Amino acid sequence: MKFRLFLTIFCSFLYLSADAQQTINASITNSGIQRDYILYVPANYTGTAAVPLLLNFHGLTSNATQQMFYGDFRSIADTAGFIIVHPEGTLDNNGDTHFNVGWGASTVDDVAFSSALIDSISAQYNINQDRVYSTGMSNGGFMSFKLACELSDRIAGIASVTGSILPLTLSNCNALHSTPIMQIHGTNDGSVPYNGGAGWTEPIGSLVDYWASFNNCTVTPVIENMPNISIIDGSTVEKISCLNGYNCTEVIHFKITNGGHTWPGSVIPLSATNYDINASIEVWNFLSKYDINGLISCGNVGVKEETLNSDLFVYPNPAEDKLQIDGLDNITDLLKLVITDLSGAVLISIKNADNGIDIAELSCGFYLLHIEHATGRCSIKFTKQ
Repeated sequence: MKFRLFLTIFCSFLYLSADAQQTINASITNSGIQRDYILYVPANYTGTAAVPLLLNFHGLTSNATQQMFYGDFRSIADTAGFIIVHPEGTLDNNGDTHFNVGWGASTVDDVAFSSALIDSISAQYNINQDRVYSTGMSNGGFMSFKLACELSDRIAGIASVTGSILPLTLSNCNALHSTPIMQIHGTNDGSVPYNGGAGWTEPIGSLVDYWASFNNCTVTPVIENMPNISIIDGSTVEKISCLNGYNCTEVIHFKITNGGHTWPGSVIPLSATNYDINASIEVWNFLSKYDINGLISCGNVGVKEETLNSDLFVYPNPAEDKLQIDGLDNITDLLKLVITDLSGAVLISIKNADNGIDIAELSCGFYLLHIEHATGRCSIKFTKQ
């Protein structure tokens, strides 16, 4: 079945910025394919100071120009001083523009393209490598989650608007650092269902729980009703905040009751669009607080998360009855080992694993092993079969 994850915007909106010096159409060659993109450089960019870079991915069947106007960050960049890149997808077997997040038979490596694009832009502009972010609409939201899992060493944080994450991406996620996540989604989204779709998209609640657990956020979220500024849009917004994660990371979800498959606050009017919040403003205000090490102003409040994965070997994976860990002897201040499910529920907590960890009583599925020590922790995903 073919899922169209973006409502095509009328061609009357397909025009470029009047300030041509700031809007640049360019391309690179990656994996033998010419890849196009649109770059927006604010007028206040001088090159003397390193600036953040925001990747803004379009949805399925859409394109970079449409996303530049529909999910618009340009006026924000003019004030905040960051560069925006709008990547162009390639055509899939159905002739639709897409980013390859694992659907269908696409073989395009859009993770490699994204990395090469960051390299190319960084060679031309003074980019703060610790402040590279990803956002996107629908398929672009899926792509942002894929980068959070597979390009974690370069992506500081992500925000998804009407997108989600594939079960396969989630089960194989290898994020290397605590990652700030924002998810904006309508409960009446007819393209990417809020409650998920069998085999191709996770429920929004599940992906929020996963990242809140991964970041070790406080178990109970803070829930607040946003002011119902627009009484004619037919929708309301609930903000769900998972706080106090490692390095002060947060997972924020704007749940739009009766909201559709649209970009809240967009100046391009589509039905079921919420106008109580402006997605572009919320995304930038959230992401801009972080660099790849966590909340920029975290200071000594947060707990340092060490990247110990390279020093540890967890096997067998998938495992049946027992999980073995090599490399624990190198951690002199080991506190405990904790196994949680993807929602963050603690299932096993032990002080050491000299003889391995007995997981015979766990049901088949995916789990997180958290190795906690005095100055931080490391999290590794494993499968019980």
